Amino acid sequence: MIIAAVFVLGVFGFYFQSSPPSVKTDSTVADEKVEETLSSKELSAKFEKALSIIQEQYVEEVSEQELYEGAIEGMLRTLDDPYSVYMDQETATQFVESLGSHFEGIGAEVSMTNGKVTIVAPFRDSPAEKAGLQPNDKIIEIDGESIDGLSLYEAVLQIRGEKGTTVRLTVERAGVNELFEIPVERGLIPIETVRKDVIERDGQTYGLLEITSFSEDTADRFQEKLMELEEQGIDGLLIDVRGNPGGYLNAVEDIGKLIIPGGTPIVQIENREGEKIRYMSNLNETKPYPIIGITDGASASASEILAAALIEGGGYDVVGEKTFGKGTVQQTIKLGDGSELKLSLFKWLTSGGNDINGEGVKPTVEVRQPDYFYSAPLSVGDVGALREDMMSEQIKNAQLMLKGLGFEPGRDDGYYSEQTKQAVTAFQRDQDLDPTGEIDEETAALIQQEVVEQVRDRENDNQFQTALELLIKQANE
Repeated sequence: MIIAAVFVLGVFGFYFQSSPPSVKTDSTVADEKVEETLSSKELSAKFEKALSIIQEQYVEEVSEQELYEGAIEGMLRTLDDPYSVYMDQETATQFVESLGSHFEGIGAEVSMTNGKVTIVAPFRDSPAEKAGLQPNDKIIEIDGESIDGLSLYEAVLQIRGEKGTTVRLTVERAGVNELFEIPVERGLIPIETVRKDVIERDGQTYGLLEITSFSEDTADRFQEKLMELEEQGIDGLLIDVRGNPGGYLNAVEDIGKLIIPGGTPIVQIENREGEKIRYMSNLNETKPYPIIGITDGASASASEILAAALIEGGGYDVVGEKTFGKGTVQQTIKLGDGSELKLSLFKWLTSGGNDINGEGVKPTVEVRQPDYFYSAPLSVGDVGALREDMMSEQIKNAQLMLKGLGFEPGRDDGYYSEQTKQAVTAFQRDQDLDPTGEIDEETAALIQQEVVEQVRDRENDNQFQTALELLIKQANE
């Protein structure tokens, strides 16, 4: 049943659509039942009594549906599992739509972590990425309103919206002492999941395939573009899954069968009894060229399966940063009214049988990007302008950006020194701005814009450049 099912990995967990598995009634389960202090009948009676008291005596009227749905959500919260969730009809519909060819929103995968709505990964070239959202950012407010107490899906409904509208997200970020606001203009998020490029170096040709997510047709698109590259006669292949939050298991399995040597597990699925099912590659011939993967902290779920398969199953190198660490498996179960329950039932293991949940996949060659790649969006806030003798997290962020752009601020502790002023003045002159030496909204926006352009320039991409140089070396050995 598991082999025939359709799996999905990503913000909403590792997901597959099929009928629920049968429940075992062995002696172990029976023994666990004996340990309950109350019988099932007594517990049911207790619940019904509490329900009746709330309905009849609570100070405000509350619907029976709200109470029952709240009870379901409460049961799931006791699991302390961000991937086991209840989706009402509207949310379940939106979830399915998000796996289609396009949807409207900000383009970011989110999860509930330690009670906070957390960015897993912004999609490549999405409004979320362009606005500066990063993996592990915690969303504290939406449009100035606290979301404390909201479920993940209630928060998602507030974040999503029509193309062209703007949502203001107040964000908590590790290493930044102050909360800050990021305005994101919602857009149409196309799911173009595979991008191809060719790099020419010293008379040799190298292919690049970027996988942005693993959707229904990703494996077909990957195969098409791989064949196009091979027809050109490539000497090596880069596979980039940075910022890829996951997708369908069958997609990554089919891709694995195109590049991982035959007879090798691509991934393993394990239930709570420790029983495993291995998904094997049946590739007849090992590729005649080297392959290198590229990952970052936003590479999650299916991306991690592929990265681990490259390393453990194919003996290939992976360059970049340790991946997100999402290794559990959920099954969605329809509840009859359009709503769905999604529950963690399995975990997935790497090709070599390793559990990466909470740990991530460590690349064979670890490479960090330049510091300014990790900078927060720059804003002057309510002060009007950042100027000499001020001290703040925003100034610290501006110093990081200016240094990355080649304008030396002299320090990076958030104090607006004379040298920082000189760096700002030099930047303003370079941009034909009034050289005030102060960072106003216009200057901040241009600094941010220049940083985004630098980040998108492959010449500044340490991970890509390291992977390419390693690929060239291996192709010529």
